[in-house]
Amino acid sequence: MQVIRTIAWVVLTAVLVAFIAMNWTKVPVNFWPLADGNYFHFEWPVGVVALLFFGLGMLPVWAYLRAVRWRLNRRIASLENSLRATSMPSLAEAHETAPVTPIETPSEIEKS
Repeated sequence: MQVIRTIAWVVLTAVLVAFIAMNWTKVPVNFWPLADGNYFHFEWPVGVVALLFFGLGMLPVWAYLRAVRWRLNRRIASLENSLRATSMPSLAEAHETAPVTPIETPSEIEKS
């Protein structure tokens, strides 16, 4: 399974590098309007801009899914603990229901 995961990451990295290499044309990215009517901007390659905003768009979904997973793990742990608490007999009950076996004395062992 680890080999498949590693191969998938290598392929994904190669695709991303190829995407950035094919889209290396620099474009102005406007961030904030200034008082003189121009924009505060940077010139970045198209591939970098696309990957950056893809990552920013994926961040809220990732955070939501992590929160759901955390909540469900806590719920499962809570249910498991309540099941353990109700299904395990107490020490006194276990002692009362345990079968009592008589201890043989050495003379009884010799007789048999």
